[in-house]
Amino acid sequence: MGKITRYQLLYDHYRREIEEGRIRPGARLLSVRDCAALHHCSRTTVESAYSLLAADGYLVARPQSGYYAAIRQAPEALPAPSAKKLPSAVRYDFTSHGSEPDPSTFALWARYVKSALRKTGRLSHYGDPQGEPDLRQALADYVRHQRNILCSPDQIVIGAGLQSLLFLLCPLLPHPVNVSFPAGSFRQAITVFEAFGNRPVIKDPDAPVIYVSPAHMTRWGTAMPASRREQLAARVREHDSILIEDDYENEFVTHLRKTPSLYSLAGGSHVVYISSFSRILLPSVRISFMILPEPLLSAYRTVASFYNQTASVAEQIALASYIRDGHLATRIRKLSRTYAERRACMIRGLKSAFPPPTELLTGDGGFAAALLLPLEGNLTRFAQALDRSGIRCVQEDAGDGRLRLILSCASLPEAEIPAACQALADAAAPFL
Repeated sequence: MGKITRYQLLYDHYRREIEEGRIRPGARLLSVRDCAALHHCSRTTVESAYSLLAADGYLVARPQSGYYAAIRQAPEALPAPSAKKLPSAVRYDFTSHGSEPDPSTFALWARYVKSALRKTGRLSHYGDPQGEPDLRQALADYVRHQRNILCSPDQIVIGAGLQSLLFLLCPLLPHPVNVSFPAGSFRQAITVFEAFGNRPVIKDPDAPVIYVSPAHMTRWGTAMPASRREQLAARVREHDSILIEDDYENEFVTHLRKTPSLYSLAGGSHVVYISSFSRILLPSVRISFMILPEPLLSAYRTVASFYNQTASVAEQIALASYIRDGHLATRIRKLSRTYAERRACMIRGLKSAFPPPTELLTGDGGFAAALLLPLEGNLTRFAQALDRSGIRCVQEDAGDGRLRLILSCASLPEAEIPAACQALADAAAPFL
């Protein structure tokens, strides 16, 4: 049993023990020292497993006391938001899937795609493995204006979504190593790093690789303040670490002054910048990009020719023109206003429908808020009540007998939000 996989095996062991009831809710787990002795592993391995179990809601850490099993139900009591079985009639969708439907955006994008499809000479080839040169130039101009990032088009690598870029990035990084994440909910990225033998840990500032999403540190949109960004950028320079900046939803941070990118704060060294356009444009347009610093760029160039481009060449050509003509900037301004108004409406509706002591968590922008409900052992029946009411939302065990609902306004028309909040309150009322 290798040390690299021991932490994950330990996590899986205690997760099953808790889910199947062999460790009862509220029971205290072994201390880190005793657990390490029992399983013949290091204390670091146990701390990593316990931290991820706590981040995923299986354990509750109590200062000066230890770790305790959270009060939770088996997984089937909390249907996963991605489960295939959906309510027969969804009235109100509080999940974060999709983007603002806009017929004019579809029509405009269709014109650019049709124009790209007429470029038969370029489409008759596989395309540049690093991404189409005109799109990389457009992206370099875009991040300079929008994020104060100075980079060359040659530093930009394009791929079809976050995970495809991480599969290119991971072989360039030192591994196996600890990779720090803000929380265990970053499952897409964690899965890729684990595939390369790395060990995910939670909030470890000394990890050789640190992954952050500064505009989306929590699922309800808490943004990293500028002072923390400056500290983090300075720390990775001092420790020669690699910082991966996933700039997801930065365009929709509305409650703070425009915050600088970690890439620009670090002067272009030690930081890999990643961003995408699925939320801004259309979810089906799977185009993401990353900016590589030296020496990662040099390492990438030695293997770039062995990779195929995963993003559509036609869509890359279309996006390059779309950005150059100013439509992306216009789209962002419009969406920022729309979502800010819609999110404010949802927060007002939730505060009205769920007065104290129900706790509402709000971030610095984006689309979501989190509602904490003291449901104790009624999780299964509450999930069934939501299903009968035609309400979709992400449900998480928050520990201490509370259920955390992640509620997004991305898929809800503003006119329907007050009624949606009231319907949610009606469904929850018998259990509160």
